[in-house]
Formats: sequence, C-alpha cells, structure tokens
Amino acid sequence: MNSGIQTILLKDDGQMPNNQNLPVIIYKAVFKEEPGEIEAAFNRHQWTGSWTGGVYDYHHYHSNTHEVLGVKAGQATVLIGGDQGEHLEISQGDVILLPAGTGHKKIESSPDFEVVGAYPGGTSPNMKKKDPSDRVQALEEIKNVPIPQMDPVYGEEGPMLAEWRG
Repeated sequence: MNSGIQTILLKDDGQMPNNQNLPVIIYKAVFKEEPGEIEAAFNRHQWTGSWTGGVYDYHHYHSNTHEVLGVKAGQATVLIGGDQGEHLEISQGDVILLPAGTGHKKIESSPDFEVVGAYPGGTSPNMKKKDPSDRVQALEEIKNVPIPQMDPVYGEEGPMLAEWRG
C-alpha cells in the first residue's frame, strides 16, 4: 500500500505558515486505473464538500481545514510551501493531502488538467494569501484544526493516520 507514498514536512517561510507538525502526503498513482473513483472514495471516507476544477495559480492556503486534491485528468507542476517550497509533478491518479496552513499554487499544467478537491467533514475552506495582518490569527486556527478520523484514500487505515497521529 505505501510503496507510492511520499511525505514532505514544510517549514514556515515567513509568508506561508505551512504546518510544522503534519507533513504533506503524496499518494502516487493511487487512482491511475480509475480516476473516476476519486470523488466517491473521498466522500466514502468522510472527506466531502467536494468540487472539480483546477488549482489557483497564486499562493494560497486554508487555515481552518485540511484539503485533499486528487488528479482526475492531465498533469501539472504545483509548488507547495511558498516561493522556496517544493515543486511537485502530479498526474492523473495522484492524490495530494495538504494539512491546514500549507501554501500551494499551480505553476503549469496540461490543458486537460482537472482535480477533485474535498475537506474532512465537508468543512468550508477559508482563503488565505500572503497577508501579514492575518498571520497571528491564521497560526492559531491552524493549530486547532482537528486530525480527521479517516484517511481520504484508504479510510480507517492508511498513511494519514500513521503520519498525522504518530
């Protein structure tokens, strides 16, 4: 199960708070054969409020919820963690789990690039950008986001439970 799993722990870069305690989890090719199953899997594992679309081409993060993105079609390069963060090459079937506070933006993508996004318990995400006036409140909110009961891909088992609950 975990052979295609990568984790990246990002540091606060002064503009993007990221998450000091919870790593980003990348599930490579987990839905490669059945990209149409991404949304159903997320919903089945209580990651709801799902939507289909792209990834914004500017740095942003959510301080009130975690976010999962499953690549339904195409491929893209996304930057996580802010300007000095990590470039990720993602393609159909990949899933990225972003803990609350993780900065992310699309750098480039194929014309058919499409993701399914969802949130634990269907939480409605806020939208935060590089704004120093939001920072103190955002850091407090990030600390208080609960760890979900289920991994968005595997449910009651899976890397999120091992990595985020320790």
